[in-house]
Amino acid sequence: MDATPSSKLIIAIDGPAGAGKSTIASRLARKLGYTNLESGAMYRALALKAIEWDVSFDDEHALRKLAEGARISLEPTIGGNRVLLDGKDVSTRIRDRDVTEAASRVSVHPAVREWMVARQQDMGKQGGVVMEGRDIGTKVFPNADLKVFLDADPVVREQRRLDQNKIKGPSAESMAAELRERDLRDRTRAVSPLAAAADAVIIDSTNLSEDEVLQKIEELVRKKIGSAT
Repeated sequence: MDATPSSKLIIAIDGPAGAGKSTIASRLARKLGYTNLESGAMYRALALKAIEWDVSFDDEHALRKLAEGARISLEPTIGGNRVLLDGKDVSTRIRDRDVTEAASRVSVHPAVREWMVARQQDMGKQGGVVMEGRDIGTKVFPNADLKVFLDADPVVREQRRLDQNKIKGPSAESMAAELRERDLRDRTRAVSPLAAAADAVIIDSTNLSEDEVLQKIEELVRKKIGSAT
């Protein structure tokens, strides 16, 4: 399902953790021949740098300075993006639990988000991108050609995240609690809280497979490309 150069879209996919947006965005980008811009990976990379440099997750000024000196890049591969932090491949490390938790805390700061949004807008301004996150359609690309808000029942999202990380037993409730806390932070933060854009298409993936969700979004893309030709 390749898009022609004249119809390169900016596609925004927002939603809470565990809704499946990262996997869907990656698969959709590959099918379209687009770049997959992972906003979450960028925040995770910064959080990892904060951990390595022993910068407090609550120190907004220090985090902004850290961001300004960081080189964060995404390199597309067949298996997904390769994430580089200051030239080092951190693709695996940023998925660890401590970095995930740190990223949620780092991302609440307005100064950090301002810097990130500017970088993301610059990376996607030419179109031909699928970007997923929590404020892509509302803040990063408010004029995106297609906006999707991917959601799912909280219990289902928790189970997906547990399955993804292969966590069982006593650790499962701890991770589920962290996910609930993260949801609360994302939805109640002062700057760019998690919310569906007014013109977003809302897809509930609770009872849908990845293939079914992808199929729904591909149909939206086809209609959007068709209406632009």
